[in-house]
Amino acid sequence: MTDEDREIRKHFPIFEANPSLHYLDNSATSQRPVEVLDAVTKFYETVNSNPMRGLYDISLRATEQYEEARTKVANFINAKDSSEIVFTRNATESLNLIAYSYGENFIKEGDEIIVSIAEHHSNMLPWQQVAKKTGATLKYFYCEKDGEFSLEKFKELLTPNTKLVAMTEMSNLFGRKNDVKAFAAEAHKVGAVFVADGAQSAPHIKVDVQDSDIDFFAFSGHKMYAPMGIGVLYAKKDLLEKMPPFLFGGEMIEYVTIEGATYAEVPHKFEAGTVNAGGAVGLCAALDFINSYGLDFLEKREEELTKYAVERILEVPHVTLIGSEDYREHHGILTFKIDGVHPHDVAAIMDSAHVAIRAGHHCAQPLHKYLGVMSTSRMSLGFYNTKDDIDAFIDCLSSMRSEMGYKD
Repeated sequence: MTDEDREIRKHFPIFEANPSLHYLDNSATSQRPVEVLDAVTKFYETVNSNPMRGLYDISLRATEQYEEARTKVANFINAKDSSEIVFTRNATESLNLIAYSYGENFIKEGDEIIVSIAEHHSNMLPWQQVAKKTGATLKYFYCEKDGEFSLEKFKELLTPNTKLVAMTEMSNLFGRKNDVKAFAAEAHKVGAVFVADGAQSAPHIKVDVQDSDIDFFAFSGHKMYAPMGIGVLYAKKDLLEKMPPFLFGGEMIEYVTIEGATYAEVPHKFEAGTVNAGGAVGLCAALDFINSYGLDFLEKREEELTKYAVERILEVPHVTLIGSEDYREHHGILTFKIDGVHPHDVAAIMDSAHVAIRAGHHCAQPLHKYLGVMSTSRMSLGFYNTKDDIDAFIDCLSSMRSEMGYKD
């Protein structure tokens, strides 16, 4: 382990508590640095109160910290205004909010929705439901076997009836980054809005929602060093203003009578009830932590680790890497299969060596079916990982078939 490795890992208490752990499941959730843990603890110890509801000192301070987090998120993804940031529980809730508030109100029978085959279920199931409820037609956009999406094939799918396109910015199976700017531009030409799932991209690459001109963008805090239970929806302000609320109750109102109500301005009309202020404060601290290193540093370090991991994986017999063999197309996400060994067995044997990976369909069953595999194994890197983690993974991977009784 290098001095740089040690300097980074000292921020993460999980590794001190579990010194033998090789954590390689970062696409599912990341670990939290002490700066985030301390920020959340300090919030509850010093200003715990409902933001935006009290006129006393600690409530005002809680409100200030909550709104500071909103501004920090807006700056992080280069939103035009902090009012375009809605806090949710996670990316899944953000995508469902779009489906319920926009999809069910502005998509109708005869309209078309295009969804990429590589979507996480969270950016597929909501659009299936919208299509069922509205009578719209759901069309799927298929990638090549290495995960690449063709812009020309996308143009062929578009029609004047296309009203919404849903696409991940980075696949949780391939790790490939999609050019959402180019796809959004084509969608806009036919009058469609573009929904980007940023759950995998936001923690690892620079996101600029103004430059890409996407209409909606969703991501989760827990994949980028923040607490679980805090998510983000970005939407262009004109869209948020015409969308009805997703949930109804306290705080999202302006005025209530026994006959009805008028609603608060955006983004507050989408944040009903007591908000997850501690989670927002934790997210703010996580973004500060990322910015202290800089995304350029994170990207460079993760790319170096990915290159090393791909090179080592390709040396192991009977192992097939899903997607491209070019490490630059993986962004730390390496999904694979081993001849004759079920992914659940792979994960269990890895666990016995204190290597934590993911096994299953990774909430992408239609993509697995399209690729002709029922399930896969996935190791995914964060910037606190080291070559030692990868070596431990490769040692286990290399002996996997012999562990299962194969005589190679």
